[in-house]
Amino acid sequence: MDFTIKKYRDLLSILISNKYQFKTFKEFLEDTQINKNIILRHDVDKLPSNSLKFAKIQYDLDISGVYYFRAVSQSWNEKIIREISELGHEVGYHYENMDTCKGNIDKAWDDFRFHLDNLRELVEVKTICMHGSPLSKFDNKEIWQKFDYKSLDIIGEPYFDINFNNCFYMTDTGRRWDGWNSSVRDKVAQQDQWFKKNITFHSTDDIIRSIQNDEFPDIVMFNFHPQRWHDSPFQWGEELIFQNIKNLIKKYFFA
Repeated sequence: MDFTIKKYRDLLSILISNKYQFKTFKEFLEDTQINKNIILRHDVDKLPSNSLKFAKIQYDLDISGVYYFRAVSQSWNEKIIREISELGHEVGYHYENMDTCKGNIDKAWDDFRFHLDNLRELVEVKTICMHGSPLSKFDNKEIWQKFDYKSLDIIGEPYFDINFNNCFYMTDTGRRWDGWNSSVRDKVAQQDQWFKKNITFHSTDDIIRSIQNDEFPDIVMFNFHPQRWHDSPFQWGEELIFQNIKNLIKKYFFA
């Protein structure tokens, strides 16, 4: 079965054995050296306890990632936020202020700064990442049409500060690795080019085979949603059914 905790461990293990280096997003931005680099990004949309499982697995393997927390009850768990940071991982703000402020850009800016300050009372925050809010008509990235996050000592936002011509982007959005057709906003322009060149993967096993065959790109940002990954058959099946329904809604009404 795909999208299990075991499969996640298998993926990390094969990356390690093939000499990939793991960087947080902050480290990636600060290090200009070109190597076989992996950024493990985790969008903590809900079930923060699952993200803590991921963080502990990485700690045991002596690697680190970045975890983006939403300012909502489904995600914001201060104990877990601190614990993930104490394990050596980067923590950032998963912002959705244009959505929560109904498109009012000035209110969104105030709301963004308020929640950023709250998160910074818990941990260091140097990077941010938008939440896709797929069922909303508002694009959270539009706040930066008027304001500048770098004025707040933020050094990066993946959708603005990564050159995806040089960095391959993998996301489990849609509970598949080639699900950008059912994604509303978790996508980058280069994905269509990669598809035309047949640089695409459906399952985690497809990725693992590519790594083993030395065919996988050298610089990659993975985007995981840890709430989708379960070893429990019941939770795994529940997530599969929910995600399939969600994919249909996004494909026919939003994508």
